[in-house]
Amino acid sequence: MDKKKRMPFPVVESVDAITEKNVEDIARLEKQAVQDRTRGECLAESITRMAGSMPIIIFHVVWFSVWALLNLGVFPDIPPWDPLPFNFLTLILSLEAIFLTLLVLTTQNRLTKDADKRAHLELQINMLAEQESTATLQMLEKLCKHLGIEYEAEEAQQLAKTTDVIKIAKSLEKLAEEKKRD
Repeated sequence: MDKKKRMPFPVVESVDAITEKNVEDIARLEKQAVQDRTRGECLAESITRMAGSMPIIIFHVVWFSVWALLNLGVFPDIPPWDPLPFNFLTLILSLEAIFLTLLVLTTQNRLTKDADKRAHLELQINMLAEQESTATLQMLEKLCKHLGIEYEAEEAQQLAKTTDVIKIAKSLEKLAEEKKRD
């Protein structure tokens, strides 16, 4: 074959370069997700992160111990302002729990929204990969027929068919419903 008539293959990036580009793209998506947060979501996430830390646990243990000691009359110079059963402390802790719960829910809602976006992107990429695989199998089938190469025709033809995503989703829903009943 004449060298001038050959079709050169396109230059393919190295696996390392492709991986690096993918990592950069993912980092860019994560950075955008962080930038898209509202001030309230940032505040809720900061407080939630801080509330779940060891220093806050230690602070609460010290706070409760000091409160109890002061209100049990251990120090005679300080009159108790919240005697047993520490009703005022209970009120403060109830309010703290309510607000922490709301902040945790706010953080969880944002994390769920981000996870839903990632899942949707992953689904789109998987569907594109499925379409590419189907097209590749169809091309290979045509090449094999053209070149007279024998292959497992029935299995290859089944795999080369376009995947019906709706049908698969309905089958999965039906299976999930059956498992619920069992």
